[in-house]
Amino acid sequence: MGKGHTFIDATLREWLARQRVFFVSTAPLSGDGMVNCSPKGGDYLRVVDERTLAYLEFAGSGIETIAHLRENGRIVVMLCAFEGPPKIVRFHGRGDVALPNDPDFAKLAKLYDGDLLGLRSIIRINVERVSDSCGFGVPVYEFVKDRDALRKWTEKKGAEGVRAYVAENNAASVDGLAGLTADEAKLASPER
Repeated sequence: MGKGHTFIDATLREWLARQRVFFVSTAPLSGDGMVNCSPKGGDYLRVVDERTLAYLEFAGSGIETIAHLRENGRIVVMLCAFEGPPKIVRFHGRGDVALPNDPDFAKLAKLYDGDLLGLRSIIRINVERVSDSCGFGVPVYEFVKDRDALRKWTEKKGAEGVRAYVAENNAASVDGLAGLTADEAKLASPER
């Protein structure tokens, strides 16, 4: 039986830290628009406080999350336990996009170790609803390792190559919503 939580407590925070993958879903306002669901791996999701999550958002072929958040702010982050007791947790809320020129970007970036090569933004979510459910239907998987393909791609391109890629590929969503401007693309892959 599912239950709701009023905030992200210490138990939930500890459970989140053990998960190796999470999923992010957004949608445009248009009923004809495409719903986006993106898997995210690596150690990129953080609990900022009891009502706020943040995650690193890297350069990629699409710009759906940023475009949807800028249009309407709606977002859900879902995690499910692939190891240990079954559990699914969803965080519904309103998200915003912190680009490297955002006043809060440096503070959010301090939540992460390492350089920011390939980073487009940090997505911040004001959590309005937290719910969990059993997860009985989720299979058990054993974590082997994080993939290194994104890291290799960004290292090969370098910071300037990532910026050029973002400028060329991330100006609009598949539905034609605004993504990143040319000036915003120049902010990608910031120096620490």
